Amino acid sequence: MQTNPTYTSLVAVGDSFTEGMSDRLPDGSYRGWADLLAARMAARTPGFRYANLAIRGKLIGQIVDEQVETAAAMRADVVTLVGGLNDTLRPKCDMGRVKGLLTEAVERLAPSCERLVLMRSPGRQGPVLERFRPRMEELFACVDELAERHGALVVDLYGAPSLADPRLWDADRLHLTAEGHRRVAEAVWQTLGHEPEDAEWRTPMPPTARPDWRARRVADARFARQHLLPWIGRRLTGRSSGDGRPAKRPELLPYEDPAKPPTAADAELS
Repeated sequence: MQTNPTYTSLVAVGDSFTEGMSDRLPDGSYRGWADLLAARMAARTPGFRYANLAIRGKLIGQIVDEQVETAAAMRADVVTLVGGLNDTLRPKCDMGRVKGLLTEAVERLAPSCERLVLMRSPGRQGPVLERFRPRMEELFACVDELAERHGALVVDLYGAPSLADPRLWDADRLHLTAEGHRRVAEAVWQTLGHEPEDAEWRTPMPPTARPDWRARRVADARFARQHLLPWIGRRLTGRSSGDGRPAKRPELLPYEDPAKPPTAADAELS
């Protein structure tokens, strides 16, 4: 792996994890690890281009049908692919089909880019992870096998103690906080061969006092009402949180930081 390589473009493919939920910006949009990574890469390379095709709620079959061919046609230097975890959380999940579709995606994307990046997704401590752990680990074993076969990189977030901490997960217990996304961006950055900006991203946060029993029960009730029941409702009716939503950044264009204020030059151009 080249140290501090120069890449001119990045395309991100996936679901809500790559879209950036729940790293919310002041305007209500989501940032996330892929945007943070693009910002770092753009700071090193003038004219750096970035596309993010991810849409929340997508299953691996939808990612293959709706995103993979588009991403491959962009011929970016770096492509990130994270998908299949939404499938593992469904009560009826055909892991053979999921792995077959993931294989199809990798086989299409790997020849189209200089560097394909796959991930072993993070898992939050708690009963949900324990219930679905066997499926997740079966998916990650497939990721490892595909990476070895096609020369892709694997970012091991599942094995990072820091990202299992519930404090790095939003109230919905499915998406990382801004700090969680920052650590993921750092992990990908280092995996691509760049010098660390945070060598301790894997290190857990300092311990704090655990909330008492009553506070935990109140949080559980709020989670069930605001997040779990709507999620179950969408499953029962065949709906998805991503229905009708466009890709986050559908075109491979020069990166612009949405949080950066316009300069005088920008004002003149407008």
